[in-house]
Amino acid sequence: MFYLFARFVLRPLVWVVFRPAVTGRENVPLTGPVILASNHLSFIDSIAIPLMAPRKVAYLAKAEYFRGSGFSGWVSRTLFTALGALPVEREASRAAQAALDTAMGVLRAGGAFGIYPEGTRSRDGRLARGKTGVAWLALTADCPVVPVAVRGTDKIQPIGARWPRPHRVYVTFGEPLTFPGHRGQAGKGKARREVTDQVMEAIAALSGQEKAGWGLPSAAA
Repeated sequence: MFYLFARFVLRPLVWVVFRPAVTGRENVPLTGPVILASNHLSFIDSIAIPLMAPRKVAYLAKAEYFRGSGFSGWVSRTLFTALGALPVEREASRAAQAALDTAMGVLRAGGAFGIYPEGTRSRDGRLARGKTGVAWLALTADCPVVPVAVRGTDKIQPIGARWPRPHRVYVTFGEPLTFPGHRGQAGKGKARREVTDQVMEAIAALSGQEKAGWGLPSAAA
């Protein structure tokens, strides 16, 4: 019911307000496990990508979004549930591993999972070097990664803005990436780094963003 609400109510509303230009939807496999790995410019990304993708996409969201009280709490829970968001405790000591475990559950069930390899949204519009959690997921689940680029979402809700502003959104789904040369190597740091860099290069090619900090060591998750 919530998914139908997203498709038949939220999607037309977003289409009217933000006039999204979407390309490459045919690159997203309609069945089987797949990771959608995107750049991250705004909170709006987690609304635009699931609504523009040709299949249901699960994302992680702060557990607080599902706990609010009153009308605003109901709206938050309904919105994130409709978008396929999964609650995760960000402050827990094992938060990173818990997030990966939740994502793996989606993939093992044959679903699509959305992730931002940068780990956080860009504050200057540049593309940070990816963390290797995306590679661990892809290699452990042995599934393709579809690189995704969003543009314009940072104009809808700039950092510090309380309310969204009308602006056109651009979403591009790239060709799926597979990693046969690294199959079975999820436990190897070098393999995870190489796969992550390949994913980030594909995102950069789609988004046209300047790279930031790619010559520096990166965290592993």
